[in-house]
Amino acid sequence: MTRADGIEYGSSILGYPRIGARRELKFALEDYWHGSGDRGKLLAAGRELAESTWRELAATGLEQVPGNTFSFYDHVLDNALMFGMVPRRFEPLHAELDPIDFYFAMARGKPDFPPLELIKYFDTNYYYRQPEVGPDTEFSLGRAGWLSENLLDEHARAAEAGIELRPIMLGPVSLLLMSKPAADAPDGFRPLDRLDDLLEVYIELFEKLAKQNTKCVQLDEPAFTSDRTDADLAALARAYDRLGGAGLRPRILVTGEYGDLGPALPILAATKIEAIGLDLVSAPMTPSMLMEIAGLRRKRLYAGVIDGRNVWKAAKGGKLDYLLQIKKVIPDLVVSTSCTLMHVPVDKLIEPDLPGDVADRLSFAKQKVAEVIALAKAISEGAPEHWYTRPATVHFKLKHEVRQRVANIRPDQRERAPYAERRRAQAAVLGLPPVPTCTLGSFPQTADIRRARHYYGQGRLTWDEYAERLREEIRRVIELQEDIGLDVLVHGEPERNDMIQYFAELMEGYAFTHMGWVQVYGSRYVRPPILYGDVKRRGPMTIEWITYAQSLTDKPVKGILTGPVTMLARSFVRQDQPLYETAEQLALAVRDEVADLERAGIKIIQVDEPSIRELLPLRERGREGYLDWAVAAFKLAVGGAKPETQIHTHLGYSSIAEVVEAFNAMDADVTSIVATRSIDWVLSELTEHGTAIERGVGPGVYESRSAVIPDIDTIDDRLTRAASAIPIDRLWANPDGGLKTRHYWQLEPALRNMVAAARRLRRRMDADKAPKA
Repeated sequence: MTRADGIEYGSSILGYPRIGARRELKFALEDYWHGSGDRGKLLAAGRELAESTWRELAATGLEQVPGNTFSFYDHVLDNALMFGMVPRRFEPLHAELDPIDFYFAMARGKPDFPPLELIKYFDTNYYYRQPEVGPDTEFSLGRAGWLSENLLDEHARAAEAGIELRPIMLGPVSLLLMSKPAADAPDGFRPLDRLDDLLEVYIELFEKLAKQNTKCVQLDEPAFTSDRTDADLAALARAYDRLGGAGLRPRILVTGEYGDLGPALPILAATKIEAIGLDLVSAPMTPSMLMEIAGLRRKRLYAGVIDGRNVWKAAKGGKLDYLLQIKKVIPDLVVSTSCTLMHVPVDKLIEPDLPGDVADRLSFAKQKVAEVIALAKAISEGAPEHWYTRPATVHFKLKHEVRQRVANIRPDQRERAPYAERRRAQAAVLGLPPVPTCTLGSFPQTADIRRARHYYGQGRLTWDEYAERLREEIRRVIELQEDIGLDVLVHGEPERNDMIQYFAELMEGYAFTHMGWVQVYGSRYVRPPILYGDVKRRGPMTIEWITYAQSLTDKPVKGILTGPVTMLARSFVRQDQPLYETAEQLALAVRDEVADLERAGIKIIQVDEPSIRELLPLRERGREGYLDWAVAAFKLAVGGAKPETQIHTHLGYSSIAEVVEAFNAMDADVTSIVATRSIDWVLSELTEHGTAIERGVGPGVYESRSAVIPDIDTIDDRLTRAASAIPIDRLWANPDGGLKTRHYWQLEPALRNMVAAARRLRRRMDADKAPKA
């Protein structure tokens, strides 16, 4: 949109959901993986999803349409392969497999070829497959040419349709910072050491894009919204001096998604790149702050004022006033989103059953595009009056009893008996062997169980019929675990559709979607519930199923609950009160469930908090305050438990180094940690902090999300190494996560091997204790 003074106020977004409004990608992928769809059908489905996205965005009136937003599995893996980052350990498969099958092998693994590690994507609920880089990595567009060719082909096809795409890719510095050294890399090697080599391949791709008349390319550098070293910042300056000075290239937009670019912003502003995108939702900047950045006024600013990570409508009047203030200091302005929209559902209009007062306040990806366009138009033409007369935030009906209970929380409600006392009491009650074996909760959701849940929802099964199907599955799971020889059992969670949604549906204060899917990784999607009001339980949430399971066995069966911080992190949360207040309400609901489980005779209760790390601020400032209230919420949830009740928790996808103080302060009796193939980092951290960690630890001896079945020797090796870092009387053997996504033909041999490995370790312990002849 152009004013009479010639200044353009554009509209754009930094990315879009790639899964399809009705999960078309999931079904195409799983058909292919399960052998019911061929390669051509899969590729055609991907092409249709990519093409329909940019055609639809262009039709909305969005002035700059993002390209290369589609991925069959993970965009970080796409970027790594596009630039030839193939780990040496996968080379035997490279010539053997079709390119798309090779891609899936790196993402999902094959026998003898564990997948790339699954890593948290900053502070979002998305996970990526971590690239591996070594001194001899051969960066090249040709090694996985189908990805770069697809990018170029998509741009050409869009141009033929009269649509100018802005291809999106990870910036070279973030791509290397998000990678790990290859297994055979020498000590001290960092992937960033290969920056100059990688830049040459970026420049080669830029030249191809420029020759194809690409006007602008978007490079995302989200690694710089975290604290970075001086060396990292120097690498950023070197990279964009080099890319900015390239002879034949499109204009370059560099974005800083998920927070504050901090010291990286003046570095980028001083280079020859043409545009910078800022997340002004997570990290607002005043006009005066922007003025202080030398060189920024001469750039095009993509002002990320529409929230790409939550689902509430923007207060457009306030956003417009903010943008009008910014344009006084940076006249070349594009209204944009704070980050890609892949973190929100696609379309609110396909949700018929949302409560009206909630639905009226929601904005999904399609609606956020409309908000961007409306704001860009209003800069030039002015805003309608209702933008200022409607309230900026909505306050739903409050529950006095919930708020009064939170106000009356006492410090002693967050404390349990000393750990030494609890340990003695639990040993007497449970009588577990050294290195107890267990799983972390969910078992595979069979087609029969999913069908039964669907039929019950349609009214084709009565509650009694559905409940009997669930009991049959629980009985089968208990019998299988006893046959395998696990020491602590679970009921398998057949009644749960999702660890968050299940509990949310049994609480007041939540609303739910039918098609509000967002991608977690690969074909794994969730429908985050919408937390809009005060939270309380409607009644006991797990008692019926866990007590039935416990009645079938003499071994302890763990009660599995989702913790308050994870409920918060994996929901779309109300914005009218601080997060910590909502966390307290959730903690009280979990506390009540813990008390009910104890009364029902359950001796082990696991309160999962894999998301403690997810909400951790990306920069050091703010972390202490966050961890204080996050730990306080967990301790409130479990603080009423008796000494003889063993409290477990599960921390996921996080470096212990970042949360080690919280790890200790949570005061759980046993903590299970995601370690996956790279158990070494867990053992290293536990060794470093071992004197401070005085409770039980399950480091996770195999990756639950991989299709690879670990053999006994592999697990034995990992347990043996774990025993060198963790005192044997505190070591547990478990997979690193739930087993919901696996098949029974994968689960059963993996667990049998884990039990066999634990028994080997016990025999060696007994032999070491035996008197020498």
